[in-house]
Amino acid sequence: MNMDALKQRLIDEKGRLQTATQTRVEDLNLDQNEQASVDELSSIDQHQADLATDTFEREKEMAILRTMQDQMSEIEAALDRIDAGTYGKCEECGSDIGDERLDAIPTARFCIDHAGD
Repeated sequence: MNMDALKQRLIDEKGRLQTATQTRVEDLNLDQNEQASVDELSSIDQHQADLATDTFEREKEMAILRTMQDQMSEIEAALDRIDAGTYGKCEECGSDIGDERLDAIPTARFCIDHAGD
């Protein structure tokens, strides 16, 4: 496996996630401002279903943001393993993870035998 190409792939994906994360953060800030303007009105004026929908959408966006941040952390850890020379080795048993698995999941930390542990 070409480590330079793989490292660049991880760096590119990290950059894409950083941009997407920033966009989500900005969107959530806009939602906070919109929610603040709604809060100025009496909650009785706001239909409960509308408030529930707003809450659901905000929680969904926060969950997506957390997932993206977790993915960035996994990418950073993979890049650290590349730099340390431990990339491609199972953290459980030390055996090779395998090029096909790493191609499919470049952030894989475990071989297929230990992936579900």
